[in-house]
Amino acid sequence: MLLALAAVASAWSGYQSARWSGIQAIAFSEANAARLDSTRASTRAGQLASVDVGVFLEWARAYSEKNEELEQFLYDRFRPPMKQAVEAWIATTPLVNPDAPPTPFAMPEYELAEQEEATRLDGVATAAVERAKQSNQRSDNYVLAVVLFASALFFAGISTKLTSEPTRIAVLALGWLLFFGTAIWVATFPVTVAI
Repeated sequence: MLLALAAVASAWSGYQSARWSGIQAIAFSEANAARLDSTRASTRAGQLASVDVGVFLEWARAYSEKNEELEQFLYDRFRPPMKQAVEAWIATTPLVNPDAPPTPFAMPEYELAEQEEATRLDGVATAAVERAKQSNQRSDNYVLAVVLFASALFFAGISTKLTSEPTRIAVLALGWLLFFGTAIWVATFPVTVAI
């Protein structure tokens, strides 16, 4: 009886280990994809910020030189978040107000949606890595259960070869104890039936 139960339990634990390994692989793939997308969004945000800085510096130069035509030309080409930030910054009277932010880039109105998306995707990647780590631990736990059930199989099998009745009973009892202890432990594990 112990041989049959331990064999089935070993097979079940091996199956669950393989399933959790699959979930782990999928989660790591999702994490990698999200990290790549996050990097792309962050790179795009950096590019847009560089453009904004360049146009702002030219605008500030035109403003300081009182070149109103160039100033307006550049102002009209600000991206919407930059235009909002510049308007809010100008409202703080930065030329005479020592408490004004140093540049429009320090204004809360200056937001880069691409950077926010990069941050969101980084969070998605981090969550996927955590799922992968958890799945890996679950797979490892099931592998350990296979080893313990196989040990119970060993004790059940060896007990049939022993000639001393008390020794045979002790070895078989050890096998049952190992089987039940492992079975109770495995009963606390999450089970997956589909990926």
